[in-house]
Amino acid sequence: MFRTALRNVLAHKARLLMTVLAVMLGVAFVSGTLVFTDTFGTAYKNKSARSFDHVSVAIEPDGRAGPGEDGGTSTPRLTEALVRKAAALPGARSALGSVNGFTALAGKDGKLVGGDWGSRGANYYPDAKGNDPRWAFVGGKAPATADEVALDSRTAAHTGFRVGDTVRFSTNGSVTKAKVSGVFDTDEGNVLAGGSLVLFDNVTALRVLGDGEYDEIDVKAAPGTSQSTLLRSVRGILPRDTEARTGAALSAEQDRVIEQETSSTSQVLLIFAGIALFVGIFIIANTFTMLVAQRTRELALLRAVGASRRQVTRSVLTEAFLIGLVAAVAGGVLGIGVAVLLQTLLKAGGAGLPEGPLVLAPRTVLVSLLIGVGVTMAAAWLPGRRAARIPPVAAMNSVHAAPSVRGLVVRNTLGSLVVALGTVLLFTDDNYVVSAGAGIVMVGVIILTPLLARPFAAAAAPLLRLFGVAGRLARLNAVRNPRRTASTASALMIGLTLITAMTVVATSTSGAIDRMAADSLKADYTVSMANYEDLSPQVAKTVAGLPEVTASSPVRTAFGEVGGTPRRLSGIDPKSFGSLVDLDLDSGSLQDLRGAAVLVDRETAAERGLRTGDDVTVTFDDDGGRARLRVAGVYRPNDLLNGVYVPTSVIDPHLSRITDEKVLVRTRGGASDTAEDTLVKALGSNPALKIQDRAAISGEIGGAIDMLLKMLYGLLAMAVLIAVLGVVNTLAMSVFERRHEIGMLRAIGLDRAKVKRMVRLESVAISLFGAVLGVALGLFLGWVAGGSISRDVPTYRMDVPVTRLLVFLASAAVVGVLAALWPARGAARLDPLQAIKTE
Repeated sequence: MFRTALRNVLAHKARLLMTVLAVMLGVAFVSGTLVFTDTFGTAYKNKSARSFDHVSVAIEPDGRAGPGEDGGTSTPRLTEALVRKAAALPGARSALGSVNGFTALAGKDGKLVGGDWGSRGANYYPDAKGNDPRWAFVGGKAPATADEVALDSRTAAHTGFRVGDTVRFSTNGSVTKAKVSGVFDTDEGNVLAGGSLVLFDNVTALRVLGDGEYDEIDVKAAPGTSQSTLLRSVRGILPRDTEARTGAALSAEQDRVIEQETSSTSQVLLIFAGIALFVGIFIIANTFTMLVAQRTRELALLRAVGASRRQVTRSVLTEAFLIGLVAAVAGGVLGIGVAVLLQTLLKAGGAGLPEGPLVLAPRTVLVSLLIGVGVTMAAAWLPGRRAARIPPVAAMNSVHAAPSVRGLVVRNTLGSLVVALGTVLLFTDDNYVVSAGAGIVMVGVIILTPLLARPFAAAAAPLLRLFGVAGRLARLNAVRNPRRTASTASALMIGLTLITAMTVVATSTSGAIDRMAADSLKADYTVSMANYEDLSPQVAKTVAGLPEVTASSPVRTAFGEVGGTPRRLSGIDPKSFGSLVDLDLDSGSLQDLRGAAVLVDRETAAERGLRTGDDVTVTFDDDGGRARLRVAGVYRPNDLLNGVYVPTSVIDPHLSRITDEKVLVRTRGGASDTAEDTLVKALGSNPALKIQDRAAISGEIGGAIDMLLKMLYGLLAMAVLIAVLGVVNTLAMSVFERRHEIGMLRAIGLDRAKVKRMVRLESVAISLFGAVLGVALGLFLGWVAGGSISRDVPTYRMDVPVTRLLVFLASAAVVGVLAALWPARGAARLDPLQAIKTE
């Protein structure tokens, strides 16, 4: 039977090509997704990674600072004296202090280099010979004074800065100029991922990045001293609230953290790989069902000459194994190209993916082989069993063709029950249960697609009649085998369902954010650091002094407890705050937010039983101090305005260091290019600052949603492509199956043009059937998902992107036309006499 299966595969090369194509595409997407996942994960690891080659033991704050003598928290002090003390320990070869932080470098165009989160600065800590083992200079020299900086070689090449050029940068809101003293190479993950790194001399770095202290002290062991031995020595000099760990332990922890950070991304991408594979299963099963149906007499003859049912089934499975093996290898290779294409498309769409080499892991090769062979054999098993159960005499007389009505009744009943179960789950409060319900509803609709095929064909009949005989024949062909039509359309439906649902949710969420910004903010601009770190209070003073500014207020963040409940506290200017925001107040007034007053959100008020006019004790984390405040009002929070608001006069005395989160600004005449230009120039054209109007704020959040949507489009596009090629596959094999019928039509007068038109219309009908089902189901699931979102986002309402949905439907029609090109051409070229003789 193996030799029979092998000869059968080699004897039908065209059939092999079509089947391999169906399997190969499914494997290619899985392989491509795995390659893309591994590549993205490795690049992200490189972005977040740091080298521990020069670290035997590291001294760091342990993050568990306890109460100090003043009642506040004691802060570990990693000073230069501690560095020298560590270097003098027995078994220590050297020690260096490390400090780093956000450093916004302006390019020659004045814009921020390295991105909001990728712009960093660090110190150059020279040893006795004047070298820092972390940095390898390829030009110039290390910075030695406050007027000098060094740039990494990638940033220097990207910006065009050379040794001797003057650059502008900012670390805390004020702009500084310095001369480029040198250029260095580094394997810092942040730089490899597209960020920038600026080196300062050690004294300057401590002043602008570390407030006079180091973030970490790295001790290098002398030859012959182990990390564990050195660790014991270091522990003897540790100040309170610090800890020491070996370089090996730090490296292992870093790997664990990065693995956790990338695992969620990997899981999401693999879900889409599973979706593509699920789509591919429909195509594979459809293909083998048709292959077995076309070879029924051949298989029956094997039964007649003595082959058992098991042998017939085994023959089909052997054929599936060979086809799956070839397809798996081809799909695995194609998957590499898919990963490269996916990266290119996402970057072209604006997705900020980290750079990195393409990664082909052994796991990817193994999974590709297992999926290609396993899925193909699983899809071929039922058709093989069905063929083996046909009595030889019945099969040879072709009396087996019609599927049983009872089977369809059972299928429709099962599908209805599955849809009902999924619908019930959709209306629960648990998001995981709702997600499961959505998947169950989709499976139920897939089961019901044969039942839905006839009503759709009946609805499309008036339109198809416009094309005459070819249109009527196309309609009959589309519903001749409802199961086949349903299987082909379902593959396309799955992709369009997910695309439609995500488009509806993304469009509605973007609209909700726009409405939230318009409803919540009266301020024309917000000023913040580009990476949203602490902002110098000088920025608020500078802005407030501009004649064009009519109102402004800092938003100064602290943490503490309100009536014993931990809360974030925001200090604001009570005189101008009411003219800068539009809070949804349940009670009270912003005008009462003066003196010893507090404005609380609805959640805090409910937890502590607070009402407007009540007194509440607020405890501040920084110094442990307390204040007795009057509740000025209760408001309904949102993503832009939330937490507890108190006057800056109340919060400032309890802060160890006064910094702002952002500054709200209102200008005379509202937001305009002139007003924004005035703010930019007044703040020194600072690359570290982000000045945004309401449209930019909502656009930034909406941009992240659009980027995610583009990524999802890219992933689902592969599943849709598989479904489209499944239409080609089904039509081509259907034409082969109906050679005799097409020959008869040609013989009684149907010309080639009408034969082509018949196949094209059949393809369009199947494609539109899947598209209509997908769009309708996607709208329903998008509406259900919106119900969950609206509970957390009051401004959310379902916005139907009619234009995009029409584009989806029009694209499905175009897909139908393109998918039919080859099958239609093959049908038209059939010789009528030869086709009539076909059995």
